[in-house]
Amino acid sequence: MPGDKAVAATRTVALVDDDRNILTSVSIGLEAAGFNVLVYADGETAWRSLQVQPVDLAVLDIKMPRLNGLDLLQRLREMSNLPVIFLTSKVDEVDEVTGLRLGADDYITKPFSQRLLIERIRTLLRRTDLADPATAAGREDKLEQGALVMDRQRHLCTWQGRPVPLTVTEFLLLEALAARPGFVKSRDQLIDAAYGENVYVDDRTIDSHIKRLRRKFRQVDPEYSEIETLYGVGYRYHDA
Repeated sequence: MPGDKAVAATRTVALVDDDRNILTSVSIGLEAAGFNVLVYADGETAWRSLQVQPVDLAVLDIKMPRLNGLDLLQRLREMSNLPVIFLTSKVDEVDEVTGLRLGADDYITKPFSQRLLIERIRTLLRRTDLADPATAAGREDKLEQGALVMDRQRHLCTWQGRPVPLTVTEFLLLEALAARPGFVKSRDQLIDAAYGENVYVDDRTIDSHIKRLRRKFRQVDPEYSEIETLYGVGYRYHDA
């Protein structure tokens, strides 16, 4: 599809995994899809390189020598909102949730199809483009709800005038809720808002992102309670 090539054009993906077979096969698939790829066999090497050689997205294995994926993500989040997808095994459910709470945007369970991974990468990059002023034509610059201000073009969020750093996924989830305060959004609706249609994401992924959103806002305002949970239904933004 032409749109897929446009998403991949000039984009660089960091692939970090200690499995040489995965590094070889996935990097070939990504390059065939039009991406530039940097490969790393351990987290420490990736960390040193990514500090001086920026990329557009990172795909991280969780279980790695020297510096595991969770620790690498934590370091990355201290310096940027780089989009991150985790590769996990079926027995790593706890690590999946931990990764999402640390700020990963998505995860894929091994074994996985390269086609699925490439589509997830394209989807995440499309969402990242929403924060690019060059692609924001026709959208209002700011969303304001009480003490919340979201600057869409600059991908900035403040609460009571204080900045709240958000990943792309967190920003889109919050935007979907705050745009219609008082209206309930189901998990499926939030998945569509943050990931796009026809992308399967487990419900607990959304729950983990919401928990992280609340935690970030409570670091700024311990009394923050704008995102409400309606058990068995979904979430809504408080209607002032």
